[in-house]
Amino acid sequence: MDNFLDVLAFSFSITMPIFLILALGVLLYRIRIINDNFIDVASKLVFNVTLPALLFISISKSDIGQDTDLSLVIYAMAAVTVTYFALEFFLSIWVSDKAERAVLVQGAFRSNMGIIGLAYCVNAYGNGVFSVASVYLGGVTVLFNILSVIGLSRALGKNTNALSILKGIAKNPLIIAIVAAFLSSLTGLSLPSTLYKAGDYFAQMTLPLALLCAGASLSFSSLKNGMIGALIASVGKLVFIPFVLTFGGYLLGYRGMELGVLFLMSSAPTASASYIMVRAMNGNSALAANIIVITTIASLISTSIGVTLLRSFHLI
Repeated sequence: MDNFLDVLAFSFSITMPIFLILALGVLLYRIRIINDNFIDVASKLVFNVTLPALLFISISKSDIGQDTDLSLVIYAMAAVTVTYFALEFFLSIWVSDKAERAVLVQGAFRSNMGIIGLAYCVNAYGNGVFSVASVYLGGVTVLFNILSVIGLSRALGKNTNALSILKGIAKNPLIIAIVAAFLSSLTGLSLPSTLYKAGDYFAQMTLPLALLCAGASLSFSSLKNGMIGALIASVGKLVFIPFVLTFGGYLLGYRGMELGVLFLMSSAPTASASYIMVRAMNGNSALAANIIVITTIASLISTSIGVTLLRSFHLI
C-alpha cells in the first residue's frame, strides 16, 4: 500500500504543478490581470528567446558523447511517422471529408512537447533530463512541421512547397538553438560565465510563463460543434500515440528516463501551433481549437494514470 501511495505521489508531482499554473493562467485571464496582448507578446518571447535559451544552455553544458542517446530520437521519429500514416488510414474509415480528416490527424499526432511535454519531463527527472529530452524535442519538432504542412496542404488544396518547409524549419528558433548547442558541446566551445548566468535568468522564465499563457489561451467557448471528431482525435492523442510509442520503446529495451521521456513527450496535449496552422490555411479552426482544449485538460489525467502504471511496474 505504501509503495502504491509513493507511486501515486510521484505521478501527481509531475502533473499537479502544471495543472495549477494552467488554472492560474485561466483565472488571471478571467479577472483581466493578463489579456490577449500579454499572451501574444509573452508567447513570442518564450518561443523566440527564453525556450531557445533554456535548450541551448542545457544541451551545451552536457557531454554529448556520454549523455545523449541518438537512437531514442531516431526511433521516436520513425514511430511518429508510422502512427501518422496509421491515423490517416483509420480515420479515413470514419471521416469521409478529407479536409476535416487532416485537422483530426494533426490534432492527434502533434504534441505540445516544447512547453507541457518538457514540463512533464523536468518535473519527473529534474534538469538532468535535458540531455535526452532536448534531442528528442529537436528531431521530432522538425518531423511534426514537415508532416503537418504536407498533410494539411494536400487536404486543403494548398501547394506543398518543399523549399518553404525547409525555410520554416531553418528559421525555427528552437531548431537553431539545439543545433548551435550541439556544435558548442561537440567542439568544446563555451560562452563566458556572465552570458551563461544571463541566459539562466531567461531560461528560468520559460516554463512558468509558457504555462500561464497556455492556460490563458484555453477557450472553453470553442467547445460547441464537431465534438465527436474532436473526441476521436483526443483519444488518438492521449491513448493511441502514447501507448504505441511507449510500448515500442519497451520492446526495444528502453527503461528509466529514456522510456519516461518517450511516454511524457508523447502524452502531452495537442500543440497550439496546430490551431494556428489550420486557421492560416482556412481549415476548420474551431475543430482544431476543440482538440487543444480537450487534450490539454484530459492529458493531466491520462498522463497521471500512465505514469502510475509505468512506475508501478518499475519501468520509468
